[in-house]
Amino acid sequence: MLNWLKARFGSPTPSGPPETVRRFSASDSPLSRAGITAGQDGWLIEAKTPQTVHLFELRNPQVEQCVVAYRAKMKSEALSGHAFLEMWCRLPGRGEFFSKGVNRPVKGTTDWASYEIPFYLKKGQRPDLITLNLVVEGTGKIWLKDIEVQKTPLSS
Repeated sequence: MLNWLKARFGSPTPSGPPETVRRFSASDSPLSRAGITAGQDGWLIEAKTPQTVHLFELRNPQVEQCVVAYRAKMKSEALSGHAFLEMWCRLPGRGEFFSKGVNRPVKGTTDWASYEIPFYLKKGQRPDLITLNLVVEGTGKIWLKDIEVQKTPLSS
């Protein structure tokens, strides 16, 4: 009975190693421009108000039946409130769905740390657009670098 419950309600099992779908570097231009400058091998966001910073989009990323992970390194300075990663996946005919890193935000003044948020896609779920954002609920400085999207195949 316990094995059945785990299989039914537990996390899907990876069936292979993670693969990089796309990596972004300081030479890539974020979608939002206001308050963002290239710096420290990434981007500096100076948030003067709470905001959602639209960073990048992946059109037709060719992902299905996998865990899509949005990964980045972040650090902060004098950040009142907090900031976290946010990823939206648009599934044709079904709408847009999100994953947010609210359980592990950056806040205050911190050094570089790695952050990751997952999105589980079942067989037949093929997003035509993945949007990567940073949500800032406060004011201060946030640096981002080493932004990437990875996929890890799942067994059926």
